[in-house]
Amino acid sequence: MTNRVYHPTRRGIITGAAAVAAGLLGPRLSAVAQPAPETKKLQLKMAGYKFDRLAALVDGRVGVEGCDVSFELAAIGDMNTDVFSGPQSRDVTEIGLHPFMLAYANEGFRDYILLPVFPLRQFRHKSVFIRNDRGIKTPEDLRGKTIATPGYSSTSLTWIRGIFQDEYGVAPKDVQWIVARKDSAAKDAGQVSKQENILPEEITIKDGPEGMDESDLIEAGEVDALFHAAEPRAYVQRHPKVTRLFPDYRSTERAYFKKTGIFPIMHAVAIKRSTAQENPWLVRAVFDAYSQSKQMNYDDMAKYAWLFDSLPWYAQEFEETRELMGDNYYSYGIAPNHKTLQTLMRYSFEQGLAQRLLMVEELFHPASLDLVEETL
Repeated sequence: MTNRVYHPTRRGIITGAAAVAAGLLGPRLSAVAQPAPETKKLQLKMAGYKFDRLAALVDGRVGVEGCDVSFELAAIGDMNTDVFSGPQSRDVTEIGLHPFMLAYANEGFRDYILLPVFPLRQFRHKSVFIRNDRGIKTPEDLRGKTIATPGYSSTSLTWIRGIFQDEYGVAPKDVQWIVARKDSAAKDAGQVSKQENILPEEITIKDGPEGMDESDLIEAGEVDALFHAAEPRAYVQRHPKVTRLFPDYRSTERAYFKKTGIFPIMHAVAIKRSTAQENPWLVRAVFDAYSQSKQMNYDDMAKYAWLFDSLPWYAQEFEETRELMGDNYYSYGIAPNHKTLQTLMRYSFEQGLAQRLLMVEELFHPASLDLVEETL
């Protein structure tokens, strides 16, 4: 499809739902991206999920300056595979942050480079599930227990293990690990890349039984707990013996953010190096487009989304999130995210996954290091 470019305005706010639909409200960025001097627009292939913060970019209300955009919806596993071992068919693509780090650090992968745009972030205390008949009441009770995972070195699981070591003193070596051969939620994530199944040598890790997914393992009592980015089938179907370790995970995650300032990053955006080299103006143009799309979503949430969302206290949740985390809580750019990025890099090295400790600046395009979002 061909996207039209979204142009923010300084005039007064136009009220009514039509204003949001037309995309007339958005940020003014600190500099204007300059398109290629040629009159012909660059044909740009992009891929990602249609998150609410990306919706205006996906459906064409926001465009990339100087480009005709074709945006393909895809699952993260399939996007990772396309980049690392596939045809590399997209110029700009959503990517798993930790798989990219591992490919860069361990395999010398350099075909793509990151932009400081983070389409998916998730707190991870919600991602710990336990058998409620094993005496597990606190995180510390997991010491000596057996934990299943559907993929050891994914971004989410690396975050969970790091948080447990930093916050509760439970290191990966303190538990027994079983990597399930199947994932009950895999259809939503696509195929698994090899970067999500790297196993450190110093940790005891076993393969799960043939034919059993992670839900089978915890339902059958083969494991005591489960670390999973998604809600596993056993929890979705309300198995009586499977519960969350943190029942009030919202309070726990809010306290974690208040203490650390970290909103864990799951996905980033990668741009093909050759495309960026041939079109140096594109780095800024892509960053601007993602930022503008997100700002339109902020405006929608603040003004109208509570009318259409089925959750009865949606507006209060949005207000309380901004009060705790700031208006631009889904921030892009290196400066507001440096600590979060460096923390994941430390976790990866400490857990024996990355062969060396990465530095933030080496993973991101040099022209993107100082990019800043600026709202009206």
